[in-house]
Amino acid sequence: MDFRPVLYIIGILLLVLSMSLILPMAADLYWGNEDWKVFFVCIIITAFFGGALMLSNSGHDFAISIQQAFMLTALSWLALSFFGALPFHFSTLNMSFADAFFEAMSGITTTGSTVIIGLDYAPPGILLWRAILQWLGGIGIILMAMSVMPFLKVGGMQIFRTELSENEKVLPRTAQLASSIGLIYVGLTILCALTYMLCGMGTFDALAHSLTTISTGGFSTYDNSLAHFENPYIDITATLFMLIGGMPFVLYLKAVHGDIRPLLRDGQVRWFLSIVCLSVAVTVAYLVMQDHEPPFEAIRRAAFNIVSLITGTGFVHGDYGQWGFFVVSLFFFLMVVGGCAGSTSCGIKIFRFQVLYAVVSVQIRKLIHPNGIFIPHYSGRPMPEDVPMSVMSFFFLYALCFSALAAALAYVGLDFLTAMSGAATAISNVGPGLGDIIGPAGTFQPLPDSAKWILSAGMLLGRLEIFTVLVLFHPHFWKH
Repeated sequence: MDFRPVLYIIGILLLVLSMSLILPMAADLYWGNEDWKVFFVCIIITAFFGGALMLSNSGHDFAISIQQAFMLTALSWLALSFFGALPFHFSTLNMSFADAFFEAMSGITTTGSTVIIGLDYAPPGILLWRAILQWLGGIGIILMAMSVMPFLKVGGMQIFRTELSENEKVLPRTAQLASSIGLIYVGLTILCALTYMLCGMGTFDALAHSLTTISTGGFSTYDNSLAHFENPYIDITATLFMLIGGMPFVLYLKAVHGDIRPLLRDGQVRWFLSIVCLSVAVTVAYLVMQDHEPPFEAIRRAAFNIVSLITGTGFVHGDYGQWGFFVVSLFFFLMVVGGCAGSTSCGIKIFRFQVLYAVVSVQIRKLIHPNGIFIPHYSGRPMPEDVPMSVMSFFFLYALCFSALAAALAYVGLDFLTAMSGAATAISNVGPGLGDIIGPAGTFQPLPDSAKWILSAGMLLGRLEIFTVLVLFHPHFWKH
């Protein structure tokens, strides 16, 4: 296999990462924190390796094959996590490399799990760097879901090839499509920051939280997350923009071009919003009847936490682990459901449940009418033949990887609830787990290093849709 195109693109991504380090360095300089020197050194190191990879592999034919695309996807996220970990490792926080890599992987995969205790007093550069990592990971996953995943036919994503071709009539080149989506992403981030500021949040906090809200990442600048502000308007703003981050960005592009109907009619969006509304209604009813909570407060807290969980953001408002077994069970289910394909959210994704529903419906009809011919449809169109098999394979692998992660975490000494919710939150890229240790009120700091490495692997698996990573370990992959 020719690695030169892969290494060339990784070099470009590292150069982008090195430029992103300038902002946190400037923040530390402004507030007089010594860590600005750490960021300066990290800029030099990252730019050196990025430039070296780019220059030494330039000037070749860059038609990327399927094998190279798989390699590029996995290696680029690993490389960005490694270099993104350097500021954490060398900062005044004195983090071990296991902790630093975990934090960087959690950032770039927009998971939102953290090992840092005392965020309220952490250096501003580090707080901003965590937010920037999530923001970069968010735009990265949108572009990957629109261009790379349908091309690689990963987990049924090939179903979105037709949607892309429709948009490419308006925007002929992939680069134009990417830049248009990027502009929408930046615009929504700025709008989110301004709204936070209007609601009473300080400029720095508004910037950091807007970066992690639109990317559905969930890193906060405070240990208590957004509950620190005790401001209902901030909670409502976060809930709204997390919902926006959980829906397909390609539909926003159509809306910007004057056609808002696809956003209103899209099956994924309807299913997504229906699940959110139903979950909020059930949780509010439970909180009002069982905990005698005031209705408005119950709606605000339930909507915030449910949207945060289903989009995989990971912001928390109160310890929902104490809301009763029914709510905890519902939240565990929402962790793995996820948002829409083509969004910044994580999890299994809504469209796969739609495909599963269509396949099961067809199977039931075949049982009733054995001689009938029934074809599963998605968004009013017949599904390509390979989509149902691809989606079923994804469900199987998702369950298998979740079980393997949970077993591995139990093996290294974690209790049942921590191991199960830790595996779920890692592979679904959600953030906080359940229980006293890694729950909404805890952090991943007390876990052994071995558990952090396992969880880091789980985060990468989940973010890259499982197949993209596991295919590299198949012997047949290397025979071409």
